[in-house]
Amino acid sequence: MLRLKKRPRPAVTLPLTALIDIVFLLLIYFLLTSSFIHREGLNLSLPRALSGKTVKAPLTIYVDRNGTIYFEKKRTRAEELVEVLSRRLATRQEKKVMVEADRRAPLEAVVSAMDAARLAGAKTLSLATEKPRAP
Repeated sequence: MLRLKKRPRPAVTLPLTALIDIVFLLLIYFLLTSSFIHREGLNLSLPRALSGKTVKAPLTIYVDRNGTIYFEKKRTRAEELVEVLSRRLATRQEKKVMVEADRRAPLEAVVSAMDAARLAGAKTLSLATEKPRAP
């Protein structure tokens, strides 16, 4: 009987260094291009609504739970808000204003903020809400 010597099989190695480099670059790419939702302004509990769409408004009025109105990080009254908003809206092509009101804010304060925006010349007025959490 003829005995043949078995040749050792060549070991197959994968170049893991290149694979790790690619994964690392993809990780950096996705971290840099992703956007994390961070709302500026007051810490408000917005009312929830099922119907709604995402709108970007450059000017935002905030109403806290006590009914205090804030614009551009400054506490303001509704009468002053009309003047300040009309100056800001005069320089803008889009006349959009967003009202972010706490769900426990008095209705009168929210309506006066919305009314001040309309009197200042806002063409589009949006009320900020959040989507209900899934069960």
